[in-house]
Amino acid sequence: MLGMDVMFRDPRETVNFGETFVASEAFRTLFREGMTLVEETAAYLDGPGRDESRLLARHAALSYASESMRLTTRLMQIASWLLVQRAVAEGELTLSEAQQEKTRVRLGTNEGPETSAVVLAELPLSLQALVEHSKRLHARIRHLDSLISDDRPTPAPRESPVFAQHSMLRAAFNAAQ
Repeated sequence: MLGMDVMFRDPRETVNFGETFVASEAFRTLFREGMTLVEETAAYLDGPGRDESRLLARHAALSYASESMRLTTRLMQIASWLLVQRAVAEGELTLSEAQQEKTRVRLGTNEGPETSAVVLAELPLSLQALVEHSKRLHARIRHLDSLISDDRPTPAPRESPVFAQHSMLRAAFNAAQ
């Protein structure tokens, strides 16, 4: 039992979540969802949304303008992140290069004051649906990004502190004999 070697992690090769995720069907589905949402939002804001915003009371029209700017910003962040990850999947960027790009592609955490439910309820239902969909997608992407960012290589296995102490005690007793 004294000669037992104890390690904290299995020395076998680990799987990198970032590399496996961006190469998966789940990522391709997420990519299509995000880009479709960008296209749907652009079509809405340039067409029916413009017409609907003209029918709103002044205070609601200002809320519409603010919320559509937040929506556009959120979608630009989503699209940028998705494009960087697709570049990783296609071998155009390495994961470390993608991490460097992350300094330019920020997935915002605070978009300013949250629009109240009362004000949001005054906005057209189509805009409300796009805002909610984008928030859910943004939250999923921020979660995935944190998983990918935290997927750093683990340090090499190290000797157990208990085993090290045991070895020091054994050495001390052997020296005393």
